[in-house]
Formats: sequence, structure tokens, C-alpha cells
Amino acid sequence: MVLTAGVVAVQGDVDEHADAIDRAARERGLEVEIREIRDAGIVPDCDLLAMPGGESTTISRLLHRGGIAPEIRAHVAADKPLLATCAGLIVASSDPNDDRVDELGLLDVGVERNAFGRQKDSFEAPLDVAGLDEPYPAVFIRAPAIESVGDAAVLATWDDRPVAVRDGPVVGTAFHPELTPDSRVHDLAFFGNDDATVPALEDAA
Repeated sequence: MVLTAGVVAVQGDVDEHADAIDRAARERGLEVEIREIRDAGIVPDCDLLAMPGGESTTISRLLHRGGIAPEIRAHVAADKPLLATCAGLIVASSDPNDDRVDELGLLDVGVERNAFGRQKDSFEAPLDVAGLDEPYPAVFIRAPAIESVGDAAVLATWDDRPVAVRDGPVVGTAFHPELTPDSRVHDLAFFGNDDATVPALEDAA
């Protein structure tokens, strides 16, 4: 059984996410085929999906213009896992606090852009993440923070602010898990989710 993993490739660390997904899958004894998503028609074939960071207004515009946005919503509605990171978190949120962002409404959270500073304020921090046994080396770059949480579950906080959440099959992080060799967040999002199991994962294992 080969799982199809899609990485939204309109902006952001596409190759890095692809590598992290591959590492996480191999550690589970699974095989994945990575598909880069720049056009409509690919997401419906994906078992799991990553939406990288970048610039949230640009990402949201390109997703809607290209017809990818409704496919991502349908992916989540089918209980297939999605990992949305940094600007991807903003686009996936229900309240991006920015009228320029046409949000997807997949995470019941409100966010604050650049909450931890600009590019020059980038930092790495050891996070205690629910579901992980050891602290995770999270990389924050122009990172948003989650300022309000509805039905989503908080997975991690930094400086008393939520920076990782789960809402059904969707995991959102304010940090960049693809920028570290530690693939545990990708594993948690795609293969360690009791609420949203990758289709046929048990048969593939």
C-alpha cells in the first residue's frame, strides 16, 4: 500500500515538508508518493496533505483562484489529515484577523500575525507538545500566535500562548516543523491521530 501525500506548493518550504513526510512514513514502515499541488485536481487523490507557510494573503488568493481551496475543504470533510504550518495556519483558521486573507475555516481558532516578531526575531524553542514524549525543537520565523480557541484542542504553548492545535483531522502549528530533522510533528499530524486515521493505514502497516 502506497499512500499519496500532497504538499500545497504555491509558496513555502515544499521540499522540506516532502522530506519530513517521507521520514515520518518510513519510520512507520510506510511508503508515500509525494505530489506537489499547484493546480486543482490533485488534492482529491491525496490521503494526507501539508500546507506550508509563506505569505498568508498570497497563499489564500492562489488557493481560491486555482480552485484548490474547495478541494482542501473537501479533503478535511472526508476526515483526511491536514498539517497547516505558520502562514498555512493563518489560512486554515476561522479568523485570520486580516480582511485580505480569504480563510478556509478549517481550524476553530483566531490568530495574530507576526505575534512573535519579524524575521530578525526568529528563534528556536523546546516545546512540550501533547502526544510527544520529549520536547520538540520548534523553529519560529515571523510566527503567528493563536489568540482565541474555539473547539480546537491546544497541543502546545509558548510564552503562555497557544502555538499548536488540533481540530479533528487538522493540525496547525505557528512554527515550522519542516525546518528540523525531527519529524515527530508530521508523524503526529498524519499517523498519530486517533480522530482522523489515514485511509487504509492499518492495512498498509
